[in-house]
Amino acid sequence: VQLVESGGGLVQPRGSLRLSCAASDFSLEHYAVGWFRQAPGKEREGISCISRSDGRTYYADSVQGRFSISVDVAQNTLYLQMNDLKPDDPALYSCSATPDYQIPPGGCSDLGWYDYTFWGQGTQVTVSS
Repeated sequence: VQLVESGGGLVQPRGSLRLSCAASDFSLEHYAVGWFRQAPGKEREGISCISRSDGRTYYADSVQGRFSISVDVAQNTLYLQMNDLKPDDPALYSCSATPDYQIPPGGCSDLGWYDYTFWGQGTQVTVSS
């Protein structure tokens, strides 16, 4: 079982990046999937997730309206489209997955990072002019 992120890099403020998270040896179709980020000296932050079983999505206030999460089941890949990147966005971005049956009634927004079963290694995002 493996999750591999890609797409990070250096972007100017107000620029865009699309992160990808390719899953292997299991299908994302029956998993809740999410994106987390962690900047140096800060706690890990859950920024977005999607419950595959019912399609509900969640965005942290810090990224609401700028980031968009999606899943391509055919490609078995999770995406995070990031627009209007700001100086507060630089961090190591990691994708995660956990089986649908572990999703609480409130949806994936009620999952903490410790609830996720599988993790990628992370991809670095830097915002600088």
